[in-house]
Amino acid sequence: MRRATIRRLRRWLYIGHRWIGIVTCLLFVMWFVSGVVMMYVAFPRLTEEERVAALPNLDWSRVAVTPDRAMTIAGLKRFPRELRLDMLDDEPVYRIVGWDRERSVVSARDGRIVNRVTPEQALATARRYPGAADVRMIETVDRDQWSVTARFDPLRPLFLIALGDPAGTQLYVSERGGEIVLDTTRTERIWNWLGSIPHWIYPTVLRKDGPLWRQVVLWISGICMIVAVSGIWIGILRIRLRRRYSGNVITPYRGWMAWHHVTGFFAGVFVLTWMFSGWLSLNPGGYFAGRGALREMAQRYAGHDTPDIAAEFRGHPQGDMVEARFVWLGGRPLMIAYDRQDKPRLLDPGSGASAPLDDAQIFAAARHLMPDADMIMQRRLVAEDAYWYSHHHQRVLPVLRAGFDDVAQSWFHIDPRTGDILGRSDVSRRTYRWLFNALHSLDFHALIAHRPAWDIVVWLLSLLGVVISTSGVVIGWRRLMR
Repeated sequence: MRRATIRRLRRWLYIGHRWIGIVTCLLFVMWFVSGVVMMYVAFPRLTEEERVAALPNLDWSRVAVTPDRAMTIAGLKRFPRELRLDMLDDEPVYRIVGWDRERSVVSARDGRIVNRVTPEQALATARRYPGAADVRMIETVDRDQWSVTARFDPLRPLFLIALGDPAGTQLYVSERGGEIVLDTTRTERIWNWLGSIPHWIYPTVLRKDGPLWRQVVLWISGICMIVAVSGIWIGILRIRLRRRYSGNVITPYRGWMAWHHVTGFFAGVFVLTWMFSGWLSLNPGGYFAGRGALREMAQRYAGHDTPDIAAEFRGHPQGDMVEARFVWLGGRPLMIAYDRQDKPRLLDPGSGASAPLDDAQIFAAARHLMPDADMIMQRRLVAEDAYWYSHHHQRVLPVLRAGFDDVAQSWFHIDPRTGDILGRSDVSRRTYRWLFNALHSLDFHALIAHRPAWDIVVWLLSLLGVVISTSGVVIGWRRLMR
């Protein structure tokens, strides 16, 4: 009876793997090929350097409204998440982002609320983008393939503008505030249809519904994990490394079946870890903590929470500045002025005089981030390590790391130039770094620090994955034809 049960279960294992694998192997092929494309062409995004490079110089002579007055006009009761001063065409404006993600734009010239910008203003903004040539309006879009995610919701609708440059660059300018929020090039748009879009299952019709998209990807990747596990199990059951089959071979199969069996046996664990880490990227169960500082943490770090910073300007920074950002740090008001190269200068927001900031002041303010825990780490990183590295996105260096002895063992990374909190991590996020970034992208420091070693390893493993999945597609197709 026991042997009959085992034979019956094994038979269903083979049948389940065979028929479910016919469909999932097509997905495996798509994921491995698109993953290689994504190694070199990322999903379009606007970098901070690109955004700042397109800003005109601040015209301080036209600034008649103080930051305090702008916050009052915006109806703020607390100091906002972000308060910036830059130019909208030829007019200085305050751009305010609240902790509820609501955005306000207030004219620094006359204090009026800016709710909409005209197409002419959007075109004028686009003409300042580096490389702009024959700028023209394409259309107004609410949501498309490149602006599909929810982070663009407070900025919609968007003007889509072509720059007429050789790269085929297109800009997305928010109709609500006149900001450039995204740029894409012809190369990015073409290659992403072979890269990120199929890899993330990212068609607009599905991705615009975030919860539905998440469930679809979770279920698809979960089923694919089951197929991978069953394939490894079958591979182990059928392989013979010592007492081999006739002809001194380790597999009973021939042709495509043999390729599928042998490569799956030796490389199936990589397929499984890629499926598992891809499934984990959606944070099932919400176990892994968020990355940003909470409002309460930021308020304690700032040492200030009311909507004021400087009653008036008594002086303006010297030199060409394109943006000024107003913050508090440890109860001290600061104005951070940026030039076109995105280099910050710390200034007093009232006088415009230099206001230097040192590591000790930043760590003193950082102690208030978690008042119920002791700061047990104060470190200045001058080189990348396993938790702060620039593989996919450029990281600020040097950077300060403040660690606490709370239950979650929290770390905060802080930009020593500006005092900005760049990220927060705890045990769950650092675990996620190994379970997702390491397993899915092979972000091991020894590899990514010595490229093209990383490229070679990922290419070889991806090739093995393509062999496993392509052979499965051929086998499944032949069986369906019979």
